[in-house]
Amino acid sequence: MGGDHAPAHVVDGAALALRHSPGAFRLLLVGRPDRLEPELARHGRQPGWEVVEAPQVIEMGEAPNEALRSKKDSSIAVGVRLVREGRAGAFVSAGNTGAVLSASTLTLGRLPGVGRPTIGTLFPTAGAPCLLLDAGASVDCRPRHLFEFAVMGAAYMATVRGIARPRVGLVNIGEEEGKGNEAAQEAYQLLRASTLEFVGNIEGRDILRGTVDVAVCDGFVGNILLKFGESVPQFLKARFTDYARRSIRGRVTALLARSGLRSVLRDLDYQHHGGVPLLGVNGVSIIGHGGSTPLAFMNMILRAEELVRKRLPSAIQEYLQKAHA
Repeated sequence: MGGDHAPAHVVDGAALALRHSPGAFRLLLVGRPDRLEPELARHGRQPGWEVVEAPQVIEMGEAPNEALRSKKDSSIAVGVRLVREGRAGAFVSAGNTGAVLSASTLTLGRLPGVGRPTIGTLFPTAGAPCLLLDAGASVDCRPRHLFEFAVMGAAYMATVRGIARPRVGLVNIGEEEGKGNEAAQEAYQLLRASTLEFVGNIEGRDILRGTVDVAVCDGFVGNILLKFGESVPQFLKARFTDYARRSIRGRVTALLARSGLRSVLRDLDYQHHGGVPLLGVNGVSIIGHGGSTPLAFMNMILRAEELVRKRLPSAIQEYLQKAHA
């Protein structure tokens, strides 16, 4: 029931996911049957899904913790409980981000050794994608939290992307060791003393260059980077269209470059990456963009299935145990 276009886009995305991977998984659509059934009817009978009733809905603008306390039968609360009870392997939502964060943390619990769960998001680079975290879950972080983010990010990239020794960089205002605020300086020392492949401080420009596999920062910086990155495709499209309109030469150039530009913009489009995983909780929880399209929902579902199949929470726990040891 979450997202700007729920439940239509959610159901459409669910149908796409089932067609993409028939028989690979089942989907529990959590929400109000009176709202869901008409949407399901548009797709005919699908053998891979069922409706789980949740009569309440947490709206996008509600205060997360207060809403969870007063709406214990909301689609978010019920959906996360399904994971805790073992009836579902993962939870996916494009609803109220704070409510998904709180419900996942409180209901599923944190993995041992995790002070704060973190949101990780993949950034396209000149090489392979880079995992940026935190992307908005924790705006005020202690050095130990940044260290844990790095460990969880390395576990993700090793388990999901198959990188044996992920390179970890600390996002800072300069590359020198003594740069940044006190939290960044202390986190630098923790990371340098760890067994991670720590390459040192990196600046914002280094992320797109592909110099690291994991970029670590607090959620304040990370969310700004994420939202700025999301604006780039529309900006480039607008500039490209404006250039094409100026002259016949511009239109011909635009026509010739269209396929290449499409490919580049596809890598920058959040729809193709789905949602962002919440790392550090005892289960798989994927948080989607409020404006998620059916394509984005499909990719969120496929990402969730992959993380369950690859047992990501267990892999993170193993990495954390080694790091704390």
